[in-house]
Parts: sequence; structure tokens; C-alpha cells
Amino acid sequence: MERILRGIMRYRVLDRSSMVKQFQQVKDNPVPKAVFYTCMDSRMIPTRFTETSVGDMFVVRNAGNLIPHSQHFVDEMTSCEPAALELGCIINDIRHIIVCGHSDCKAMNLLYKLKSKEESNTEQRRMSPLRSWLCNHGQTSLDKFIAMDGDFSKPMLFTAETPQTKFVAYIDPENKFSTEDKLSQVNTLQQLQNIASYGMLKSRLQKHELHIHALWFDIFTGDIYYFSRRAKTFVVIDESTYETILAEVTRYYS
Repeated sequence: MERILRGIMRYRVLDRSSMVKQFQQVKDNPVPKAVFYTCMDSRMIPTRFTETSVGDMFVVRNAGNLIPHSQHFVDEMTSCEPAALELGCIINDIRHIIVCGHSDCKAMNLLYKLKSKEESNTEQRRMSPLRSWLCNHGQTSLDKFIAMDGDFSKPMLFTAETPQTKFVAYIDPENKFSTEDKLSQVNTLQQLQNIASYGMLKSRLQKHELHIHALWFDIFTGDIYYFSRRAKTFVVIDESTYETILAEVTRYYS
């Protein structure tokens, strides 16, 4: 707490006045551009690595950047993730949803261990809210990952905006990342499929009024990857790829 309190005092001296001005500018007419789902990992600071500011994004964070599939909810049962979809995309008319996974994700590392029945049995899940969360909402990602049987030269298939719209993905074709990081990338793409399962988004997705994207952040290099449906893989965003990625986004998602 001492570290937090010292930070607040520095904020009062260095940043408070400028932030208040930004709050005043967007108070009556904020125009956020994206709903951004990412992991709660303390190393993930999305507003910093996207250089976004006050009023630019709705940010939702949880263990493993998971968006539960709509099949998990009946009657009044829900959670903050789909509530954020409604608040952001239905009430506030935001047109872009971004899911951002990352390397060395502790939630994904644990999910990988949960392929063992001993690690994921009912008793273990009752003792651990984190294990229960991952078993309930990360199982589809793990199943798809296991089905590859370690051969990631093969394509994976994901459902996109509609059940008829699918895209092919090659996970880490250069074999640069660890096994758990490969699972993290699979999981990030699976969340696009989960998002599209919500009936409240169906019409906007079909009319291309709402778009879903996947990013992946390598915390060891600071590189950020964009999943390109044209390239069928995660492509690093840098000076050599920016224009190509921008053209793809502008063409398909504007």
C-alpha cells in the first residue's frame, strides 16, 4: 500500500491536472472506439502499449482474457464479460471488440496443466476458483489445442462473426514460442468465436457493423501481434507490416 499511496501523491503533482482536463473534454460525449479484453496479469498495461487515453476504450480484464460462451448462461446467470459486450456494443454502439492474449500467461500455464484429470477433478475445482474458472471457460481452447497433437504445421479452423463465416489459423508457424504460449494464441482466437455466440450481437455482426479482432503481446520482447485473416497467422506489428495490416483492417473492418 505504501507504493500505491506514493504513486497517488506523484499523480496529484504530475498528472492530475491534465487528466481532469481530459475528463472534462469527454465527460458529456465520450466516443470509445473499442471494447478491449485482456488478462489481469500485472505486466499487461493495455493503455500504455496501445497509447490510448481517457475515453478511448472500455477495458475488461480477467484471468486468461476469457469471454465465456453464451451457452454457459441461463436465466439470470451471467458475468461481467458479456455485460461489457452489451454496455459497449449495444448501449454505446462501439464497433470494434479486441481480445489480447500474451506470452507467459499464468492462467494459460495452469490451463495447460489442467489437461491432467488429477489437476482438474471436481475436488480440485471446488478448492480453487481459478481452476473452476479455467475448466468452465477455457476447456474449449484446451480441447482444440490437444486435438492438434503437437503438430502446429496443420491449420486450425475457427468460427468468426457468423456460423457460416470461418477462418483458418496457423499457430506459431516459425515455432518461436513455448507450448503454453501456443495454447495462449489458440485461446485468444477461441474468444472471437465465443463473442460471436451472443444473440444480442448477431444482427450487427451479420451486417458488418461490429468487428472482432485478436492481438497477442509478447512480454519478453514488447512486440505486439495482430491476427491477420489474410496471412492466417499472428503477424508482428512493426514498421514493415503496419501498412499491410492497416489495409486489411480498413478493407474488412472499417
